[in-house]
Amino acid sequence: MSPAQRVVVVGADAAGMSAAHQALRTARRTGRELAITVLDRGTHTSYSACGLPYWMAGDVDGGDDLVARTAEEHRESGIDLRLGVEVVAADLSGRTVTTADGEAVGFDELVVATGAPAVVPDWALRPDGAAYAGVGVVKTLDDGAAWVERFAETGDGAHVVVVGAGYVGVEVAEAALRQGFGVTVLTRTRGMGMLEDEMSDRVNEALVDAGVELVLGAEVTGLDLDDDRVTGVHWDGGSREADLVVVAIGVRPATDFLRGTGLPLTEDGALRPDPHGRVADHVWAAGDCCEVRRRIDDAWVFRPLGTHANKHGRALGDSLAGGSLAFEGMTDTSITRFAACGQHVEIARTGLSRADAEGAGLDPVALVTEGSTASGYMPEADPVAIWVLADRASRRLLGVQVVGGRGAGKRIDAAAAVLWHGGTIDDLAWMDLAYAPPFATAWDVLQVAARRVAERL
Repeated sequence: MSPAQRVVVVGADAAGMSAAHQALRTARRTGRELAITVLDRGTHTSYSACGLPYWMAGDVDGGDDLVARTAEEHRESGIDLRLGVEVVAADLSGRTVTTADGEAVGFDELVVATGAPAVVPDWALRPDGAAYAGVGVVKTLDDGAAWVERFAETGDGAHVVVVGAGYVGVEVAEAALRQGFGVTVLTRTRGMGMLEDEMSDRVNEALVDAGVELVLGAEVTGLDLDDDRVTGVHWDGGSREADLVVVAIGVRPATDFLRGTGLPLTEDGALRPDPHGRVADHVWAAGDCCEVRRRIDDAWVFRPLGTHANKHGRALGDSLAGGSLAFEGMTDTSITRFAACGQHVEIARTGLSRADAEGAGLDPVALVTEGSTASGYMPEADPVAIWVLADRASRRLLGVQVVGGRGAGKRIDAAAAVLWHGGTIDDLAWMDLAYAPPFATAWDVLQVAARRVAERL
């Protein structure tokens, strides 16, 4: 019998463990023998980083609730999972990776699923590279535990400054408000800057109405400190006392160990695997360390989301073991909410922005339509605004954005389905959507919005 094929997976979260388990399942079907080793520098595996703000808010009882599968459960499935092991170099010709303690681990197939750690700016770090006390990011289970502890130890009347107003920044602002803290949000652009201005303005208004001090166009320049504990934040044009500072300015692919290997990396260090996860001979990649292909304009974009990581990881694992599953890209769909202090705003988007469409050489037509999430006579009815973008020449649907009350956000999935299949604005306007007074109007507001754009083409 031939020896088992050695598969080394670097990274033990969504993409890496999806790939490892799917490879084992497919190998049983295809008759292959795989010996899978997973190396990860962290202390946890298969957890929901997206759930961390809700743990901080008090909606989740503990970190264990965010773990989909424990390390022991992975090992019981036949995976040699080694936590606390950092890979620092790779020799692709010699087919080894080297760990921080000098161990060389051989492979026949290498899977890169290292994710994307949070970006920490220099102003947040002490000379030894550690963050100042009271300053941190929201990325790992350990981060979540640290913030839950900080929130519990911080007294009434404390003030939290959140740097960044994307998904994590808005979710953390909600968590801090719900725990009774004052909140300032600083952003270099605007709140939820991935939305069109007319949609992000609605999010900004909700933040301010909830009591958030929102400062747009603010570039942080430094901290006030008492010894090594933060007491305030400075930005170009202002300052604010602060008991805690949450840094939420983005993430960066963890691929430094691949530099010098000859693998093609983007300027930011991301990989671009094919739909089966291949990067090069015997090298595969998936997850937040990768860019993904946007089907609508065939552009490669960096969208570190668990949805893509799990799908691409599964396709990779199947293909590595002799299957044919493929991850055929995405439509740039995402969703979140801000719900605190009497405000409940759901925020969702899919497809291209106006700038994306113009950059792709299209002739976009866009319109914002306001309506209701339910029939107006129902107590469930909340306001909703829907932005729809279509191409003038082809009538192709290009993008949809939603900002509204309870029940507004998941309307984005119908639009994403039309985009996935390359449909037109007319497809969205006339497709069969569910109706009953507690859930929608007879002409759902999404379809009214599509119809109005169709009439302008």
